Amino acid sequence: MKKLLSVCFALFLGSVMVAQTTITGTVKEAKTGQPIPGANIKVVGKSMGTTADFDGNFSLKVAQNPPFSLEISLIGYSSAKVEITQNNQQVNVLLEESATALDEVVVSASRTPERILESPVTIERMDVREIKNTSSPTFYDGLENLKGVDVNTNSLTFKSVNTRGFATFANTRFMQLVDGMDNSSPALNFNLGNLLGMSELDVNTVELLPGASSALYGANAFNGILFMTSKNPFNSEGVSVYGKTGITSSKDAGDNNFVDAGIRMAYKFSDKFAAKASFSFLKGTEWYATDYNQYLDNGAGNPDTVVPVTSGQTAFDQLNVYGDEVTLGATSFKHLKGVGQYLESIGQLPPGTSNILPEDNVSRTGYKERDLTDYVAESAKVDIAFHYRPFADDLEIIYNAKFGKGNTIYQGANRYSIDNFFMQQHKLEIKNDNFFVRAYMTDEDAGDSYDMRFAGINLNKQTASQWFGTYAGAYAQAAGQILAGGGSMTDVQAASSQLHAGARQYADATVTLQPGTPEFKEALKAVTSDPSLITGAKFQDNSRIYHADGNYNFADVVDFAEIQVGGSWRQYSLNSSGTIFTDYDGAIDYNEYGAYMQLQKKFIDDRLKFTGSIRYDKAKNFDGNVSPRVSVSYSLGQGKTRNLRASFQTGFRNPTTQDQYIGLDAGQAILVGSAPDNLDRYTSNPIETSSTAQMLGFPSSVQLSGRVAYENAYTLASLYAFGASAAAGSPNPSLLKVANFEYVKPEKVTAYEVGYRAGFGKFSLDVSAYYNQYEDFIGNKTVVSPLYGKVDFSDIIPLPAQLGGPTPAALIAIGNGDYQPFQVYTNSKADISSYGGSIGLASKIFGDYNVGLNYTYAKFDFDQSTDPDYEAGFNTPEHKVKFSIGNENLIENLGFNINVRWNDEYMWESSFADAIIDAKTVVDAQINYTVSKWKSTFKIGAANLGGKEYLSAPGNGKIGSQYFASWTINP
Repeated sequence: MKKLLSVCFALFLGSVMVAQTTITGTVKEAKTGQPIPGANIKVVGKSMGTTADFDGNFSLKVAQNPPFSLEISLIGYSSAKVEITQNNQQVNVLLEESATALDEVVVSASRTPERILESPVTIERMDVREIKNTSSPTFYDGLENLKGVDVNTNSLTFKSVNTRGFATFANTRFMQLVDGMDNSSPALNFNLGNLLGMSELDVNTVELLPGASSALYGANAFNGILFMTSKNPFNSEGVSVYGKTGITSSKDAGDNNFVDAGIRMAYKFSDKFAAKASFSFLKGTEWYATDYNQYLDNGAGNPDTVVPVTSGQTAFDQLNVYGDEVTLGATSFKHLKGVGQYLESIGQLPPGTSNILPEDNVSRTGYKERDLTDYVAESAKVDIAFHYRPFADDLEIIYNAKFGKGNTIYQGANRYSIDNFFMQQHKLEIKNDNFFVRAYMTDEDAGDSYDMRFAGINLNKQTASQWFGTYAGAYAQAAGQILAGGGSMTDVQAASSQLHAGARQYADATVTLQPGTPEFKEALKAVTSDPSLITGAKFQDNSRIYHADGNYNFADVVDFAEIQVGGSWRQYSLNSSGTIFTDYDGAIDYNEYGAYMQLQKKFIDDRLKFTGSIRYDKAKNFDGNVSPRVSVSYSLGQGKTRNLRASFQTGFRNPTTQDQYIGLDAGQAILVGSAPDNLDRYTSNPIETSSTAQMLGFPSSVQLSGRVAYENAYTLASLYAFGASAAAGSPNPSLLKVANFEYVKPEKVTAYEVGYRAGFGKFSLDVSAYYNQYEDFIGNKTVVSPLYGKVDFSDIIPLPAQLGGPTPAALIAIGNGDYQPFQVYTNSKADISSYGGSIGLASKIFGDYNVGLNYTYAKFDFDQSTDPDYEAGFNTPEHKVKFSIGNENLIENLGFNINVRWNDEYMWESSFADAIIDAKTVVDAQINYTVSKWKSTFKIGAANLGGKEYLSAPGNGKIGSQYFASWTINP
């Protein structure tokens, strides 16, 4: 014990006796003499440093005797070096503003620092200056102003970022890394926007790589990657605060207040230890989803036919209305007359009453989405990090914990109210300038989340028998009054629309729970707390991801080239208690791993740069995959201010947790993942058969395994074709085609890209073009499985001649509507490709006005006839134009920025609805004013300043305008 204390004392004494050199100074703009807050001051060759405060002042204590050098830098300025020759030296640094952004340094393109100009692939970037000047309500919303980037608004707090096509709210093809951690949901396999992202006070840089990057970043780096890097407390100390408020405004939701506030605290205790903590909170009102039309499916590749509910219509399925799926047609009664016959049989109606009831299918009156959710959008994030440098050099050990909790709306196969969703990440990382090793865990709790469709369905199912009986009785009574008054059955039939309307009104008033009443609230709470979709709607999940990865750069060991090696390992642990996945008897665990190597070499006076990488990945259930990447860039001009680049790379995406292990009855179809060990684990709820089937001796209800979806089903397109032939009076069983789909496997992309970047004084140009060829594209297909019988017609039922004679059991099932739709997960064998390009121009004009203009083209090449049931879901405009103009110092301390975005119309395909999304033009604008003595920046702004509402996808709420005012205090 004495020896241990002696060692500890010696270590402590050594740490306090290390030489200290203090440097103070200021950093200002060379042109204007204005202070540059946030400038980075770093000791050359070490990781120690600090940042300039709001007035451009800094103070740095270094555990090293002079002489040594400081490097002063900030994005948008040319860096400068200062020699430190004595203790207590004071330095005054003037930074020249960069003519263009092409000299800014990025890391993500090659996992090593390099100028944007020399990046071998297309890359977009945002830093603290862009965040300050963004015209969007949040920095995350501002990503939409980057070239080639699409941001689809699922809700106020859930924005989905995408590049180069195939957009979806469940965007499993796009990765988001926050300080190196993938912050996608373990169960959903995609990130929920910035729910567990980063506070804007803590953002250091944002880098975005469009396109495939699997060679360096592994599975799912398929459509692009977003990298968010936070500020290091060793370099960025102090307390920062922001407050933001305003209103969201739309026709359906009205004007609603929102608040957004945050604080960041960071302190460097010594050259060895620093810590930070940040907290942010946002609360507002969602965009109301109020599309009450009916969307009639026209098959994959075609927009749905959109029709309103018409007068006299008795059965319907409206888009943002839930519970109208409860229909007589789905029961053994089939129609209103069947209800009357049943009520007669139990003495509830006088004999013969059913004769005046029509054979009409009737659906219950559903609940509007606004009745089933409070539309409160909320997000709270906490981020805590401890940084330790044991030798006060570049070796750093980091523990980081992130917590996020919130409410949002998610649209997948159904619409989900995500309430009190909680997610946390814990990371331990060791790194220096040449390597890193990190391990982290992601854990989620679905909280009080629920499926709004099933909330409506199961509210109505509770009183369905009473409601349909009341409806039939009211109809019969009113029809009887017509007959009693001397009318005929012809008169009754003529008044059918009015009789239905009266019966519905009476049944709703008598039986249906009315929104807002205590009885309704109690019933809704019970349904949304019940995880069984037979009776409830709760979305239950406690899944986890365990991940470890590392990288080593041999730059200090190998001279002839820069060589990097790395690898990763990940385990999924699915735990939904059988409510999403087939994990009825415990968590489902599976893992994947990979390793890569990259070589980078410069030639011809460092003008020609070659980069080659290769990666191998292996996941449970699938064969290993090899991903190569090769790129070449060449710098032109005396100052190497122009650059040509070309790259070939591959990407792949493993099937998601849902693709493999989902087992969920979503109402319109049953979703069954195709992992071999999943098919027999799923068993459907009991499904009623028709009265005809029961008369023929088939059971009154059946339960189907997940295997029938893949081994005993027909294609949806062939069902439509058979139905059309039957409707024409000539049913043709040969039109029914057996669905023969393989189990899902990884999809692959081969990507080719060329580009040109150039700086001409204050003018910069960035042009790129790409072509992507896809193989085994993962997607969903809808099949229909008969409730009885084999799809190859091998089991024949000996019907009498008057009933058609011997008939295959499966054909009887299809003819009587006894079939179950399944959504299966498989790969398309069709040739699918996409191509496009972009051109971006940026310049300074009239002194300090920053002007930018870019155009993006995206095209999808797919012959639907080669795979009629495949829904590819490109979901991206063909043409996009973005324009920006701003000035950080229009007059002293006053700046502004305006962004304009336009895109043409495009088709959105999803399992929820398919429709054409109209073209739109959106204008965002802000003005800001800086008060130096308060270390404050005030901003007022508006998103969608023109006020014309628009949709991101059918079924979503129309997006209106958002007006805001903010106050940010930085040290």
